[in-house]
Amino acid sequence: MKEQQLNIIRNAMRLAEETGSERVFAFLNSRIDSLGLIKASLGDVGKIVAIMPMDMDIPETQFRKAGMGALKCWFGSQSRFSRIKYAFMQAVMMGVIDTASKVVCVLGPWDRNHLDTITIHDLSLSWSEEFPFDPRALTLSSHFTTVMAVIDIALEIGALGREGRHVGTTFVIGDKKEVLAKSRQAVFNPFRGYPRKERMITRPEVVESIKELAQLDGAFIITPEGAVEAAGRHLNAVSPITKQLRGLGSRHRAGAGITRNSQSVAIVVSESTGRVTIFERGKIIATLEPVIGTRLA
Repeated sequence: MKEQQLNIIRNAMRLAEETGSERVFAFLNSRIDSLGLIKASLGDVGKIVAIMPMDMDIPETQFRKAGMGALKCWFGSQSRFSRIKYAFMQAVMMGVIDTASKVVCVLGPWDRNHLDTITIHDLSLSWSEEFPFDPRALTLSSHFTTVMAVIDIALEIGALGREGRHVGTTFVIGDKKEVLAKSRQAVFNPFRGYPRKERMITRPEVVESIKELAQLDGAFIITPEGAVEAAGRHLNAVSPITKQLRGLGSRHRAGAGITRNSQSVAIVVSESTGRVTIFERGKIIATLEPVIGTRLA
């Protein structure tokens, strides 16, 4: 890690001290930078949390030995603030921070080994008026782990599409009985008849099937434990156009409507922008945006 990058992290640590922030999240894209941060031994035990890509092959124990925390997150094709939001959701779930924490973030472009931005966040406040970040209801949910796994899939679909095409789709997690009662099969259900263990989203072949089937019209229905019950499901519940939903289409209104009328969470991928929108209780609780320039033309 270059001395300039270490100086940026040192400045972030000073800023965290001045603002009473509990953590400094350092977003690292490469193995070299991660090992460089470990070697730097910046001190202030527990203050720094390294945020790394999921495929980083450095054991988290190496960071702990250096007095730092570590968190592996999905990075691909996300804007800076989407990376921050997603890291916050995962950090809350894992108990690294809570929903009222103050956090200083240090990051740069997702695809470069470069740090150039320091941001300060108070999670007890809404830092985006139109789409407030408020994961409190989700983090208390029994199916939050499944929601996080589905967000991973949705982000990849939003960023990359499928076979050269932009793709929009919807995932509904939880309250299976009520969701199925408020929806109908629009196309043949490709998951019907398979044993539950073969429909789990933890299986790579299921994830690949979801990416392919996302091109179909309709929603995926997923249990709290992560079993895919159906694909190509038409959601009957449609929300009225509220201030939050203004400018959004029928897919988002259906996602809002189904969560308003059931104890479920909906994750909607916009076909036009790739934006991933998360609904709970009929409201948008978070949005994650891919880097538009990386999407296929």
